[in-house]
This record gives sequence, structure tokens and C-alpha cells, in this order.
Amino acid sequence: MSVQNLPADEAAARLDEFDAVIDARSEDEYAEDRLPGAVNWPSLNNEERALVGTIYKQVNPFEARKRGAALVAANVARHLEREVFDKPKSWQPLVYCWRGGKRSGSLSLVLDQIGFRVSLVEGGYKAFRGAVLAQLPGLAQRQSFRVVCGPTGSGKTRLLHALAAAGAQVLDLEGLAHHRSSVLGLIPGEPQPSQKAFDTRVWDALRRFDPARPVYVESESRKVGNVAVHESLMAAMRASPCLRIELSDDERVALLLEDYAFFVHDPQLFSRRLAALTELRGKAVVERWQALVQQGEMETVVRELLRSHYDPGYASSTRRNFVQFEQARACVLPDRSAASMERMAREIVAAPG
Repeated sequence: MSVQNLPADEAAARLDEFDAVIDARSEDEYAEDRLPGAVNWPSLNNEERALVGTIYKQVNPFEARKRGAALVAANVARHLEREVFDKPKSWQPLVYCWRGGKRSGSLSLVLDQIGFRVSLVEGGYKAFRGAVLAQLPGLAQRQSFRVVCGPTGSGKTRLLHALAAAGAQVLDLEGLAHHRSSVLGLIPGEPQPSQKAFDTRVWDALRRFDPARPVYVESESRKVGNVAVHESLMAAMRASPCLRIELSDDERVALLLEDYAFFVHDPQLFSRRLAALTELRGKAVVERWQALVQQGEMETVVRELLRSHYDPGYASSTRRNFVQFEQARACVLPDRSAASMERMAREIVAAPG
């Protein structure tokens, strides 16, 4: 047997065919981004990679290769002991590293010698990243998007989840970004992915959709927290038909208090986040909101945030960015309940077009 070398675009197209996708890079490289579903078997861990790099620069490449080879051999042995003994001969892994293939090549050679059918990504993660960026425009253009519009607190994300439960295709950009797409949108305990990882998550979602069926997506802005939606996807979304979600102000306030319960339970966190609005709303206004938060007047603050920060300019901004918003179908929700979201989702899925 011999290791099969696959061009990155072919490997990307065939990801689901492999029994395992193995990332031979260090933990930090793996954490920044990886092929979907990949597991991490570092040929060199973070510290070892730094050590070999130091020897390469301060001594010479030959000494670095000797040290690196010894470390890689020991690590590969540990991976085999931990992961391989229960695998049948038919097990087929896809292996990659950063670019040159030395780290993944060592692991692949041993797996091949055992008798497994091993495939290797030519050009490694760097080539895969290039394939993702090259494919995103085409994947975005082939989708039939339906853009769920509505002011803050109208239940767009809840409706997306109900649509997914009803069997619709849904692209949840906020879920992929771990952010609720506003200055207050960072979710405690859920760090955002890197830009590379976000792009990969979006690519992975798009490639799985059936182009013959609509894909529902929220009317996001270009930035979702610290990550940016690829320009080709934004262009496709902004040219697509829209749905306009309508919910009463009282229900919107109540919904936000539920969805942002971490602010209700942690007034200090809410106050710190509100400070980010000082430049836009002025020090006196923000300090008043912070004082109300400390007094437990959360509902008052949320209502004022909607009236003076989120709602002004919403409609004009949406009309400006989403060209079919004027023709949007109105979806009027009687309340914020799960039952109402489910009913609306079923109506939307059953509607023609």
C-alpha cells in the first residue's frame, strides 16, 4: 500500500468519505482553525514545536531535524497506543499538517505501514484554507436565500431555530459566530472563533445545503462581533427575498430579558457592556442606564435601548442593505412563545416560493 495524496479541493469535497480526519499540527494551530470534524494528533505539541524552531534558528536545520524526528516518533507512538489498536483494517483516515507535509507525512507513513488506507492533503491546511476561500463565492451564489428581517428582539433567531426544527434549511450565522451580533452580543463563556474558523464553519454549512430548497438566514450586518461575513455571502443575502417579523414592543422587551438572562443575573456585567455605548449615546445617558441596572430596573433599560439605540434607523438601514425588503412578506407573531414560533415556521415552510 502507499499513501494517497489528494489535492486540497478534492479532499474538501470528499471529507465525509473518511473514517477520521487527523490534524497533525500543534494544539494552538488546531484551535485556530481545522478541517471540519478533525481530531488533533500533534506530531509536535506547542512547546516541542517552539523548541525545534529555536534550534533551527540558533543552531542549524540539521540539529533541529534530529530533535524534531525524535519528538515526532515518540508522539506518533503515543497516538498509536491511544487511538489505533481498536481500528479495523478497513479504517481510512485523512491526514494533514500545515503545509510541507513533514509532520503529517511521518504519521501517514506509520499508519500506511500498519496496513491502513491513508490519504494525505497536499499542501496541508494552508491549501485547504485556499480552497475554502475559493469555493465560498460559488457556494453562496447557488443558494436560494430567504432573509429573516425584524428589529432587535422580534424573535429572528428563535424563528430560525423553529424553521430548522420544521425541516427547513437554516444558516445560523450568529450560532456559528458565538455572538448575537450587537455591541451587547458577546455571550459569556463562549469565546468567538477565529475568522478562519468562522469561514470554515460557514463553508461547511453551505456545502451541505440542497440548492433546490431555500435557505433561511437572519439579516446580519457585515460583522458578527469580531468576525466578518464573507463579502460574497453578504452580496447574495442582500439580493434575496425577505421575510419581515413583527412582534409587539412589550413582547420584544420580555424576549430580550429572557435571551439575555445573563445580564439580568449579573448587573455588573451589563453595566460594563453598556459602557461600550458611551461614544454613541453620551456619558450622561449611559451612566443613567448603568444606575438603573444597579437598581434592578432592567426592563426600563431594555425598553430605552430599543427606543433610542436599536430601533432608530433600523428600517432605513434594512431597506438600504436588503434590496427586496420593501416586498417582504409580513410575519406577525402574536407573542414570543415557542408555540407561536413553531406555527409561524410551519406556515413559512408550507408557503409557495
